[in-house]
Amino acid sequence: MNTIQLPALRVVQNVVQRVVLHKAILCGVMLCGMAASVSQLAAEDYDVVRKMFLAGEYAKCLNETELAIESGNDEERWFLLKLDCLMMTGQYTAAQQTLVTALEVHPNSIQLRLVGHEVWNSNNDTQRAREILVEFDELVQYRRWRYRDAWNQTAQGRYQLLKKTDAKEVMEKFLTPASLKASDESVAFLAIGDLGLAKHDYALAEENYRKATELDPENPAGFLGLAYAWRPNDFEKTNTAITQAMDLNPNYVPGLHYLVDDRLNSESYDEALEYIERILKINPKDVKAWTYRSVIAHIQNDPDMEKQSRDEAFSVNERNPEIDYLIGKKLSQRYRFAEGARMQRRSLTYDPGYLPAKIQLANDLLRLGNAEEGWTLADEVYQQDGYNVVAYNLVTLGNTVARYSVLQRDGFVVRMEPKEADIYGDMVLDLLVDAKRQLCEKYDVEVEEPIFVEIFPKQQDFAIRTFGLPGGAGYLGVCFGRVITMNSPVSQVKLGSNWKSVLWHEYCHVVTLQKTKNRMPRWLSEGISVYEERLKDPSWGQVLTPSYRELILGDGLTPVSELSGAFVKPDSGEALQFAYYQSSMVVEYLVDEYGIDVLKRILDDLRMGIPINEVLGRYTGDVKLLDKEFADYAKGQANALASEADWTKPEFAASPALEDWQAFNAENPNNIFGLRAEAAALIEQERLDEAEAVAQTFVKLYPDYRGADNGYALLATIAKSKGDEQTEYEMLKKSGQLQSASLDVYQRVAELSLEREDWAEASKQAERWLAVNPLIPAPHRVLAAASEATQDFQTGSQSLKALTLMDPFDPADAFYRYAVALSETGKTELARREVLKCLEEAPRYRKAHELLLRLIEQETKQDESESTKAGKEIGTPEQKDEGFRR
Repeated sequence: MNTIQLPALRVVQNVVQRVVLHKAILCGVMLCGMAASVSQLAAEDYDVVRKMFLAGEYAKCLNETELAIESGNDEERWFLLKLDCLMMTGQYTAAQQTLVTALEVHPNSIQLRLVGHEVWNSNNDTQRAREILVEFDELVQYRRWRYRDAWNQTAQGRYQLLKKTDAKEVMEKFLTPASLKASDESVAFLAIGDLGLAKHDYALAEENYRKATELDPENPAGFLGLAYAWRPNDFEKTNTAITQAMDLNPNYVPGLHYLVDDRLNSESYDEALEYIERILKINPKDVKAWTYRSVIAHIQNDPDMEKQSRDEAFSVNERNPEIDYLIGKKLSQRYRFAEGARMQRRSLTYDPGYLPAKIQLANDLLRLGNAEEGWTLADEVYQQDGYNVVAYNLVTLGNTVARYSVLQRDGFVVRMEPKEADIYGDMVLDLLVDAKRQLCEKYDVEVEEPIFVEIFPKQQDFAIRTFGLPGGAGYLGVCFGRVITMNSPVSQVKLGSNWKSVLWHEYCHVVTLQKTKNRMPRWLSEGISVYEERLKDPSWGQVLTPSYRELILGDGLTPVSELSGAFVKPDSGEALQFAYYQSSMVVEYLVDEYGIDVLKRILDDLRMGIPINEVLGRYTGDVKLLDKEFADYAKGQANALASEADWTKPEFAASPALEDWQAFNAENPNNIFGLRAEAAALIEQERLDEAEAVAQTFVKLYPDYRGADNGYALLATIAKSKGDEQTEYEMLKKSGQLQSASLDVYQRVAELSLEREDWAEASKQAERWLAVNPLIPAPHRVLAAASEATQDFQTGSQSLKALTLMDPFDPADAFYRYAVALSETGKTELARREVLKCLEEAPRYRKAHELLLRLIEQETKQDESESTKAGKEIGTPEQKDEGFRR
């Protein structure tokens, strides 16, 4: 670690500079006032030079510290500041020499020894690095009274963390007391912030980094810490904080590390390389810079540069576990978990106790489907570090998942909460098998199986399994290649999501990720999945909406060559959703313009490690040309949406009344915003004939509008108010076709279908209803009734089973109907069990007795048939006798 991140190591001591004091003694000047003014002068000099360091003027700062020390000012803080400059600029040999000198002058300094641990490691002398920490420990043990000030207590806290002492103990014994003593210094607050980040306790990190910036506003370390603390949840605050840090010091190497990492996440490799070059100009030996360079070379399929950069990183310390850990972590963030796991195992060969690598490996293994080893590793980390939030979360979740039901079929292993598995587990397997058949054939893929699917009834459990931490509320499902994690419908009912659509989307990721060996940009993977959703069911996935139209015709489009960045730092939730939609538009454009075979060849080329923009250039001529051609295509699609409509957005000073909308529409008769609003207002005032005319005009202009207030929904409302049930029925059916999660519409159409004995429509609406919420009885009742009426017991048996599990009002009837369905589909043994349950509830249920007798007769006939068949296979009595004689 660079000591700019450890300001605790700079002890502020108001000691008179030796040279000045010596001259004062010679002159006989020993007045207290003179001593005080000299001490103040020394403090001011130090503060000025330290500001040079904080501003990134490293050469100037180094020169001043050397002059101060040479002139006889050998305070500990001057040596520490000099070491900061030398380490920041990669002058590790000079730092070692300076450290030796400093320890001769300050043999009892624990702060110099803490810095020395990094200095010796950076000079590839791990033995001396360990020894200097032993000296640290001995000094504290025998002279504890000397190290009770805030700066030395903070140093002790950091030392204990290096020793892997329990983090809570470190907080209680060292860092919290230090923060109370240093109420006017940032030293302890930075240390606590660093600890919070390391343990993923972002609230703790934010609180203490904020205090550090208030106390030391010229130090970029606190602002960088805030950027990391806000990074998981608040892009805007993160950007502000990193900007503040880099404004204070444009040469701040830890800040440049952040920017490299940020550009890597957005797949902006050229920008990342530019920042790496800036770092190497400051410090040609910077380990992280060379490590990041190796990561980029790996992703860009440049093995020579990858090895050269990794070797450069290890030249500083050949036993450094952080190098392969960081490489593996960045690869895993690109969904290359197998490669990431290999790097974590390499990291652990250098230090088997390096917990960051161990918990990262646990997550990688879980995402690869190697659950047993993954859960075990997470438990090992938790046993060694009870403050590790990720480890604690995974261990707790592992105990929950162990109680889940396991369903298997055709290469799938599905884990679900037991009751949910009983109710709709078969539906999950049916959809997965269908997706496998269609998508694998379409993309010429034979996936590596089994594919693991885990469905969580609690959103928090889904987030922990997926990300290691709570959060991720915007995610419905995630695919890692062979593992799919997903929210159960029970956690998403209020959001109105369609679990079948989500699962289809995620299995499409399985296909494309495996086809490319996880070597594809996120935008293309998401784009294909959204595109395939739409093809499977027009109501699934995303379509062009009025807000997306506005973004396309404005400046909301991201060039195809930069699309990955749109997923990393979206300005809003809508911007992120638009990134998904735009990606699917790019896929649709590529298929329409060049054909599905070209899309498959693009995926094949990515599998070979060829960068995406180079691949796109192969088939489209030039990626920059593709940017332009796609922009033209997207704008053409946007202009074609309700092309005869007026898209002018009305502006009113106050909330408009019906009269305002009517006046607006008189001047803008085809305005979709005005028409929709006027129709709704007329309905509210029960002016139904007028409302119907306006709604019909809206439907004519924009029939595909998907909102809940679409034209068909408006017409259905009007028809219901008029008592025109048939028109209501027809309009609701059309409205339902536009929406993937409209429970009210599905329910109403299902009810009307049952009244009309329109069994096909009733089944269709029940299926849509179940795709949103299969955990309530109503849609199962509809599907069961329709299937019984049409004798389609194969379709209805799942719902009939579900009804037996949902506390039915008449359990005997539920068990009997399910038994009938099982009997009709040839599942005699299961049918007999269900009819016996029925008779337990109602012993005199005549139909159940009759069914049981039929089942027994069927079993008897089946046994006789099998006995006869077995006899024929053995042979005739004569043949058997002959066999016995032989």
